[in-house]
Order: sequence, then structure tokens, then C-alpha cells
Amino acid sequence: MDAQEALSDRIDALLPQTQCTRCGYRACRPYAEAIVAGTADINRCPPGGPQTIVALAALTGRPVQALEAACGTHGPPAVARIDEEACIGCTLCIAACPVDAIIGAAKRMHAVLPSLCTGCELCVAPCPVDCIVIEPTDREWTQRDAVMARDRFVARNNRLARGERIANRTCADESPGHVDARVSRQARVAAAFARARARRAAAKPDSR
Repeated sequence: MDAQEALSDRIDALLPQTQCTRCGYRACRPYAEAIVAGTADINRCPPGGPQTIVALAALTGRPVQALEAACGTHGPPAVARIDEEACIGCTLCIAACPVDAIIGAAKRMHAVLPSLCTGCELCVAPCPVDCIVIEPTDREWTQRDAVMARDRFVARNNRLARGERIANRTCADESPGHVDARVSRQARVAAAFARARARRAAAKPDSR
């Protein structure tokens, strides 16, 4: 292990591992590596807040700075919650969750596991029916939580990489019929989203 990698490990260990991407990087580890490379400042982690900035400054020898406003604001730990009645089971939130904190199946109601949720908010935007809210929680985010979140993030990425390799091999041998079936499934999902949006629009009171 070279010096840069060792320093990246130490910086990564100070980050909260919410994997929220608000720092501008796809995860906590790439942000740590960017700090070491000198291409990112130490003040781009809203979940970590001032405490993390101070710790990063002490480790790197850089001056303490105010949190970068463009990255967001620091706040208490939060978790996502899914409105069961509004959920259409599209699985887009499951695909977006970086730490596998959401359970469910296609066309079935989904649920968030609060003990695993990092409050990253990445599940909110993909939801076509706006049934996910982010709520504050009384539970403190601990170092143990950070380690577990990192482990789940790494395990998820490894699983997705394996699945992609299998899909690529399968795609090479896929018949036109299979391709048509996949396109048909995508069309059905799109139609479900359209119906959900129409129901939501119809349910809204007329503001005129």
C-alpha cells in the first residue's frame, strides 16, 4: 500500500459513509481520494458537518473551512419513509439506494429499514409518485453505523458488477424474442408510471 492509498483510507474512515453524493463525488471513497489528490477541499461533506471538517483538517494539515454551501447544509441524522398506500412497487427506489436499505418486490409495496438507512435522499428523486419522505430521527449516527454502511455499499457494488457481467454474457446470445419481451416490460413499467401520475394529478385539489 502506497502513502496516498493509506491516506485515502484514513480520510475515508473519517467520513460518515452515507454515500449521498452531495460532495460531488459518487461515494465517500472517491471523495477521500480526491482530497488526497488535491482536487477537492475538505469542506464538502454536509452529513459530516463541522466535526468532520475539523477532523479532516487535523489529518491533512489543511485549514478548517466553513461547509461548502453548494453541497447542502448540515443537519441531524434522517431516514427515508415510504407511504405504503401511494407506493406502486416500481422498484426504482431499491435501485437507487446505495446501501440496500429498502426492501420490496416489483408491483409490491416497498419499505425502508430505518436501522440501515443513511438518509442519503437518493431514493426520493426517482420515485414517480412522490411517496418517499425524509424525516429526522433521534438515532445518532455512530462510527459503527458508518462502517456497516460502507460494507453494505461495497457488497452492493460487487453484486451489481457480477450481475452486469452475467447480463453482458447473456445479451450476446439473446434472441430477438427476448429483446422484444424486455422492451415490452419497459413499456408496461412506463405505462404504470403514467397511470400513477394521472391518479396523483386527479387527486390534487383545484387551486383556482
